[in-house]
Amino acid sequence: MLIGILQTGQSPDALRDDMGDYPDFFRTLLANRGLQFRTYHVEAMQFPVSVHDCDGWLITGSRHGAYEDHPFIRPLEDFIRKAMAEDVPLVGICFGHQIIAQAMGGKVERHEGGWAVGPQDYEFEGQPVRINAWHRDQVTEVPDEAEVVASNDFCANAALVYGDRAFTVQAHPEFSDEFIDGLLRTRAPGLVPPDVMAEAAAKLGHDNDAALVAQKIADFFKQTRQNT
Repeated sequence: MLIGILQTGQSPDALRDDMGDYPDFFRTLLANRGLQFRTYHVEAMQFPVSVHDCDGWLITGSRHGAYEDHPFIRPLEDFIRKAMAEDVPLVGICFGHQIIAQAMGGKVERHEGGWAVGPQDYEFEGQPVRINAWHRDQVTEVPDEAEVVASNDFCANAALVYGDRAFTVQAHPEFSDEFIDGLLRTRAPGLVPPDVMAEAAAKLGHDNDAALVAQKIADFFKQTRQNT
């Protein structure tokens, strides 16, 4: 199954050479699960010709806000709505989670409670799940057709399912602890409050459930749909 990675951001320059870029992280996360990948750098306006160019689509994280005025935002929203209408499955992570919700009539805002950084605990489809996060924006109004499948006290709408058409997650299962540590060193200072940084750093180095979420993503893509 060919998955098109719609890249909406890049890892920091200081980390990219050693750790890779966002599409690399997803190839690692979803390795050995029967998926192949092709990347489109939509942040740089490199869009697929058709929603049918791949069997499914994965929208990455980004430093941009879904509500900001960037050239790629509206074409990406149009692409999302087209994929939804033609039953081509979508997965969105962090910014991807937010832009899909926004495109489908939901609302994304900067969260008054501040940042979620590093390992976070969620109730995910009735079970406890810990994965890394890095966000200040959140989906604050859920589209009518979406169902909330994960949440915690900080992030009420932490994962959404739109029938068999889209599955989105606010956190970053593709971010390793090593990468979070790199972000704490390179991107967080002056942006993330020191106490949030310290708490995140203290939680690194323990097991998390990224592999479980990766399997959920793969299973979502590969499920049998009426049009397949």
